[in-house]
Amino acid sequence: MAAVITGLGVVAPTGIGAAEHWRATLAGELAVRPIETFDTSRYATRLAGQISGFDVTEHVPDRLAVQTDRWTWLAFAATGMALADAGYDPAAHDPYATSVILGSGSGGNEFGQREIQALWSRGRKAIGAYQSIAWFYAASTGQLAIRHGAKGPCGVVVSDSASGIDSLGWADRSIRRGTGAVLAGGTEAPIAPYALTIQMSDGHLSTATDPRNGYKPFDRAANGHLPGEGGAILVVEDEAAARARSAPVGYGVIAGYAATQDAHHYRTAAPDGRQYSRAIGLALQRAGVRPDEVDLVLADGAGRPDADAAEAKALCSVFGAHAVPVTVPQGLVGRLLSGGSALSVATALLAMRNGVIPPVGNLDDPDPAYGLDLVRRPRERRLDTVLVTARGQGGFNSAVVLRACRRA
Repeated sequence: MAAVITGLGVVAPTGIGAAEHWRATLAGELAVRPIETFDTSRYATRLAGQISGFDVTEHVPDRLAVQTDRWTWLAFAATGMALADAGYDPAAHDPYATSVILGSGSGGNEFGQREIQALWSRGRKAIGAYQSIAWFYAASTGQLAIRHGAKGPCGVVVSDSASGIDSLGWADRSIRRGTGAVLAGGTEAPIAPYALTIQMSDGHLSTATDPRNGYKPFDRAANGHLPGEGGAILVVEDEAAARARSAPVGYGVIAGYAATQDAHHYRTAAPDGRQYSRAIGLALQRAGVRPDEVDLVLADGAGRPDADAAEAKALCSVFGAHAVPVTVPQGLVGRLLSGGSALSVATALLAMRNGVIPPVGNLDDPDPAYGLDLVRRPRERRLDTVLVTARGQGGFNSAVVLRACRRA
């Protein structure tokens, strides 16, 4: 029983909709800019990947918009696109045949910020009734399940930036246990004063004031990452059920998934990369794929010299030096927490469908010591097997192997 991805929806700094995101990614359009939603003059980090032109009224009913945070609005929008792309209407199926399993990394930040400010300035009676349901990690999962009547096994996976991939692993497991379709992936909106303060506390954010000098994965000038908002939602279906309903040709099959834990430090990844490489090896093993059969790796690309060196070491230990093309398109948008790895999967699927490898985002001077074949410009290539990886703060490592769906 295989799990196939039949639809995807993207809401990212690179564009609203998969087509615009793909165009901007191939063009290498840097979507990081000075934060516009609040005064950052007292903050060391002042840049972020931000979505332009998002109109909540186009995607969320007014009664729901006042109950929910921006990260849930983005999930509503991406889900609508994904369902339309897949031609899948949950209402046309048994309600128990559809599940929602999303990744999450930070919750409802803007909503929580307003409520905290109201509490400080006006007291506890100023807190709205929706605070309890808008900020927490499962809010988007719950709201999407209600909106689409999805009564299958639902849940949320919280593993920071690895969450988007982890949600696909859980979706695959749910389908193997009999669920017909799962909405998976994740979105984030972590650009608010309190959220930025928390992210700055780990010392991993770039303090660059020029976007070109900010988040630079695998670059000699790497100096930390920048936050970003958005992500992707994917429709994952049982392959036989998708065929039975004459679904569009899928983007790719989830061939293998694995996750490991460094058990090293609550903020810093293990410098040896051993558990990261172990996650990759397990995902390949479960997919029945040899390292030399992988056509492309979409890497995590933390954008810090120590973390990038550990990742390069792990990749070389699995594939060998310069043995497989490696890209990190998220250098264009910042790190989107759970939305980042979900967006990486969506980008990988678009690359497979179009036969083009997108370049590493914002890479000017790659460090040759890493021993990686870093893609500098769009590279045409048939992509049958792609590996997508992610690491989350706290030692989370996740990897998923995707196999292309080919038209007859």
